[in-house]
Amino acid sequence: MTTFDLTAIVLAVIGMVSGWVTWFLDRRKHRQEVKNLEAEAKAKQAETEKRYMELAMMYVDEFTKNIVRPLEKRVDELTNEVKELKDELAVFKENVCYRSGCPHRVRV
Repeated sequence: MTTFDLTAIVLAVIGMVSGWVTWFLDRRKHRQEVKNLEAEAKAKQAETEKRYMELAMMYVDEFTKNIVRPLEKRVDELTNEVKELKDELAVFKENVCYRSGCPHRVRV
């Protein structure tokens, strides 16, 4: 075996051993980096969910203000109008003539 071959083998072994030692020593650091990235991702996700919730609440408030309240007001108006018409109909029924010769006679 020549010196060149022996040097190549020693350098290959040193390279493998140093790679393994580096991996072994750095794995804790890499695990911590992964944990930090996961924590950052969760924080960003929570912030995004918070923004979506605020946006949804804003839409609900706008919907309530622009659609629900006017519709509720209109329903109340129509309910009052129906009540007035029922009252008028009741008064009309009381004033109807039931005599046989009356032109306003109602057939019951």
